[in-house]
Amino acid sequence: MYLSRVQVDTNNRRKLKTLTHLGAYHNWVEQAFPNEVANGERGRHLWRIDRLKGDEYLLVLSEEKPDLNLLECFGKKGTAESKNYDSFLNSIVNGQSAYFRLTANPTISIPKPGQPRGTVYPILANAKQRAWLIKKSDSNGFKLNDDPLGDYAFDVVEREFSNLYHGHNNKVRISRVTFEGLLTVTDAEKFKLALTKGIGREKAYGMGLLTIIPEA
Repeated sequence: MYLSRVQVDTNNRRKLKTLTHLGAYHNWVEQAFPNEVANGERGRHLWRIDRLKGDEYLLVLSEEKPDLNLLECFGKKGTAESKNYDSFLNSIVNGQSAYFRLTANPTISIPKPGQPRGTVYPILANAKQRAWLIKKSDSNGFKLNDDPLGDYAFDVVEREFSNLYHGHNNKVRISRVTFEGLLTVTDAEKFKLALTKGIGREKAYGMGLLTIIPEA
């Protein structure tokens, strides 16, 4: 596995004119793997956009190493980097505490007559978005730490609706929520799957990528 990052060139109007919706970012990521494109066998790539200190970064997790020149297609030249992720994954153990960041698409499925799977709706309220992550934690091999006041030590730090175009006129708005906080690994194998496979829906469009920084 490889974790790669590039700074988005937000000062280039020509580039930004292309990056108007999630599908454009998805295509950017896919084109950074030319061998997969040529062979018609595209692997799954988790990605997200991070906004840090006024700059934007594209973060990509993949089985194969991307072409860094292509990864800089809409990025600032010289900012693309890629690191082998396997040794980090192998270092994860039960009981390990870490700071985390997750951008996800919290949803709920409401049953309707004639629709066995129900209709999927975005979860919009802050408290319910937090509850969604709390519910997801156990099945993904971690627990959310408590703060000194006994509440969970994580927050919703960013939320918005992002556009996705299917064709020229079919626009879909996808709820994008970013969580940050502290967690503890309870099942290392499940947790590694969460890191490499993602959490929640819309993974192809910038959702589901969980990253951590272990506590010192």
